[in-house]
Amino acid sequence: MELLQNTLKKIKPLHEESMENVRARQNTLTKPPGSLGRLEDLSVQLAGIQRKTMPDLTHKAIFTFAGDHRVVFEEGIASAPIEITAQQVVNFTKGGGAVNALAGYCGARVVIIDMGVATAYEGAGVVKNKNVGKGASNISKGRAMTREQAIQSLEGGIESVLEEIEKGLDIIGVGEMGIGNTTPSSAIYSLYTGLSPESVTGPGAGIPEEVIRKKVEVIKRALQVNKPDKNDAIDVLSCIGGFEIGGMAGAMLAAAANSIPVVVDGFISTAAACLARSLNPLVDEYLILSHHSAETGFVHASEHLEKKPLLDLGLRLGEGTGAALGISLAEASLVALRDMATFQEAGLSDI
Repeated sequence: MELLQNTLKKIKPLHEESMENVRARQNTLTKPPGSLGRLEDLSVQLAGIQRKTMPDLTHKAIFTFAGDHRVVFEEGIASAPIEITAQQVVNFTKGGGAVNALAGYCGARVVIIDMGVATAYEGAGVVKNKNVGKGASNISKGRAMTREQAIQSLEGGIESVLEEIEKGLDIIGVGEMGIGNTTPSSAIYSLYTGLSPESVTGPGAGIPEEVIRKKVEVIKRALQVNKPDKNDAIDVLSCIGGFEIGGMAGAMLAAAANSIPVVVDGFISTAAACLARSLNPLVDEYLILSHHSAETGFVHASEHLEKKPLLDLGLRLGEGTGAALGISLAEASLVALRDMATFQEAGLSDI
C-alpha cells in the first residue's frame, strides 16, 4: 500500500509555463492560428506533462497487461477458450501480435506483463511476472479479488512502469490481453456512468445476441451481489474488476507521477482510466484517449471522462494497438512544433 500511496502523492498539475510557451510558439509558426487543430492541443498537453517547452518522445513503450476472468467461462459467455490468453502472450513474446506490428511502426518497445493469466505458457522469462492470481474470480457470485489483491495489482502496474523508466521512457501506451475482460469493464462503466448494463454492454470479441443478453444479466448480478462503492476505487476494482485492469490503472498512476504521458488504448484500458482518475483526479490531465472503441458503451465512458479520442477507426482489438497509433499522432504533433519555420524565420508576414 505504501508504493500506491507514495505514487498518488507525487502526481502534480501540468506545468502551466511550459504550456504557455508552446502556445506562444504555435502562434508564431507559418500557419493560421489553430489550423493544425488537435495536434496543436496535443503538443501543449505534452509540454505540460513533461514540464518542458520542447517535449521529447525518443523512448516509447506499449505496456500490454494480461489476465483472465473466470466469470465468462463459468457463466458461459466467453468468446474463446481460456487458454487463448496464454497462447497470445506467447505470440507477443515472439513478435507476432498486432500490437508488435503497430508498436514497431511507431518505434515503441512492447512490454508484456502477466497480471493474472490462468494457464501455463512457455517463454515466461520474457514477460514481467506480476501475477496476482490465476484469473479473477466470478464476479456474478462474489468479489473478483480481495482488497489486498486489488492493491497488489495496482502496485504491479506501478512497478512495471518504474522498472522501464530505468531504460528510458518518454511516453507509454497502455493496453491489455484477456478473454472476457469486456464483462468487468462494462460493469465498471455502468457503475461510474450510472447507466444500465444494457447501455454499456456489447459483443466483446464477437459473441452472438443471445449471449450478449446473458452477459447483461451476469453484469447486473455482479453489481447487485457486490455493491461496489464508486467513491472507493480499490473497492470497485476488488468487487468487479480484474488483475490486468488494476495493472493498467497502476501504470497510468506511475506514469503521471513521473511526468510521462499516457496514451490509453480502448474499451478495457478506458475502464482502468476511470479507476485511476477516481484514485487521483489529477491523473486525468496525463491521459490521451487514442481511439473511439467500436465496443458498445465506449462513448459513455469517454463522456464520463470528458475526453474526445484522437481517432475513430472502428478498432476493437485491444492489446495496445490503438495506443500505438495514438503515440504516432503525439509524435507528429511535436514534429510540427519543432520543425515548422516561424514567420520570422521564413521571412513571411504574420497572418
